[in-house]
Amino acid sequence: MKTRIISFLFLLIPLFCLDSCKESYVYAPAPMPLQTRWAQDVTPGNAWPDYPRPQMERAEWLNLNGLWDFEISKKDDEETLFTRRILVPYPVESGLSGIGQMVGADSIVWYKRTVRIPSSWKNKDILLHFEASDWYTRVWVNGKPVGEHKGGYDPFSFNITHEVIPGKKCEILVSVWDPSNDGPQPRGKQVKEPKGIFYTPTSGIWQTVWMEPVDQTHLEDFRVITDIDRALVRINPIIAGDTEGLEVEATISGAGRDTIHEMISASGWSEIPVPDPHLWNPDDPFLYGLNLKLIRNGEILDEVHSYFGMRKISLGKDDKGFTRLMLNNEFVFQNGPLDQGFWPDGIYTPPTDEAMVYDLQAVKDMGFNMLRKHVKVENRRFYNWCDKMGILVWQDMPSTSGYVPPGKPDLDRPSEETQQFEQELVQMIKTKFNHPSIIMWVPFNEGWGQYNTAGIVDLVRSVDSTRLVNNTSGWQDRGVGDVIDLHHYPDPICPELEENRANVLGEFGGLGLYVEGHTWQEENWGYKKMGTKEDLLEQYRDFYDRIREMKDACGLSASIYTQITDVETETNGLMTYDRKVDKIGRSGLRKINRIR
Repeated sequence: MKTRIISFLFLLIPLFCLDSCKESYVYAPAPMPLQTRWAQDVTPGNAWPDYPRPQMERAEWLNLNGLWDFEISKKDDEETLFTRRILVPYPVESGLSGIGQMVGADSIVWYKRTVRIPSSWKNKDILLHFEASDWYTRVWVNGKPVGEHKGGYDPFSFNITHEVIPGKKCEILVSVWDPSNDGPQPRGKQVKEPKGIFYTPTSGIWQTVWMEPVDQTHLEDFRVITDIDRALVRINPIIAGDTEGLEVEATISGAGRDTIHEMISASGWSEIPVPDPHLWNPDDPFLYGLNLKLIRNGEILDEVHSYFGMRKISLGKDDKGFTRLMLNNEFVFQNGPLDQGFWPDGIYTPPTDEAMVYDLQAVKDMGFNMLRKHVKVENRRFYNWCDKMGILVWQDMPSTSGYVPPGKPDLDRPSEETQQFEQELVQMIKTKFNHPSIIMWVPFNEGWGQYNTAGIVDLVRSVDSTRLVNNTSGWQDRGVGDVIDLHHYPDPICPELEENRANVLGEFGGLGLYVEGHTWQEENWGYKKMGTKEDLLEQYRDFYDRIREMKDACGLSASIYTQITDVETETNGLMTYDRKVDKIGRSGLRKINRIR
């Protein structure tokens, strides 16, 4: 490799001194303007310790989160000295990483650590997983390159079997380059100079790093599609390795119901009847257990535990003739907040799993039944919790740079940029495909990076025909997809009725209330500033009185309020950025937000 990495200060600091410094290193967060109460729970020994892939869980795995050797170098530097340590999986810019430093587009961040491979993993293939690293990641094991990946939001893996020896230590070296808004890649609201509606960027590893042992023939992935009209589930195993003589056993379990055992195809789709299905919905998020085994000559080669929810999302007419968003063949008004997924202490990475669940529980406690995950993709545990808690999710694709002004045509983008966007879009859909909570894909937001809209809608449908597609949320509607989506601040309005698409209000509100002592900085803003909690409650109630009228009078099918929490200088959240103050109170909101 071009850049040579050494872990001692050659001719500058004696080797024994550097080793001694590392041994005596005591983790401490970097200074940050604000933090949540969960920040104090974060230590190198408990940094995101939970299994990261709940929909395909194996018994054996090794969590590599914790302290790694770290440094930032210029792209053309020939030597990099590991003089610091970072707490993985928190991004470089975050306080919880222990670094808290912006990274320029002319720089590369480096990670290194030594891992002992368990002796019990002998005769197994060994996979090294990254849940997410932003943006261009290269990996070496024991000095040999094992792979690279471009993408800031999707999980990726490398087979490192031939580079390691079970029972022995190995050295993992990682480099990440992230141009953020200086590059053409999807990056959502990350910018190097945060202000207004754009925020602190995330560079480097920002989700769990882990290993697992598998047989040479193993389940690489699988797809689940439920069909409530025919009372069955369709399963498609995706298998790595030799499939000759391979059998796949699927076991479906449900509370109080008979367990179903079926042998299914090792290649292609199989259908399994699910009699009298218990349907998944926000008020009753019932999940069936699913166990998949790969068997050859009576020997179990692989076994994973999963689940699925029997549910259907579609368009349909109500008794007034309005085209509606239908859940399980019935109209359910979808009401939720915009959720941007930023944290004052972890930036893109919640401080803990408990902190992430706290936000989701707030959504439920406030009476919402959905959320719009705004131009960010979360870790797979997030969607697992949405599945279990019964929260409908509209999932945005992170935006790229570039902007389409109102009334102007789509952008004409270079092929290398569109290829990268589409690659990351497809990976987002594939890696989140099995989550029943996700019911709509949103490829574009407000003209940001918008190009070839009709073609992108077709691409999304070619990958996933089971969910709805919102061609663009706000402003630059191109007449395709399943909904017409308007944004309007601060007060709500209703899109015009259409025969074949449902009308939704993709953003409104933004009522700002500054809470002293709980803001990122003193300078702050909201789309409409409120003087007191009482003013906020009165205006919020008035807005939702209008939403109810629009639901009945003009066929409004969904509304999304901006937003669940404050974010950096924005103070238009229902909670403060540190999650310590509910500005209105959950019980009061619940009465307002329950729209039937």
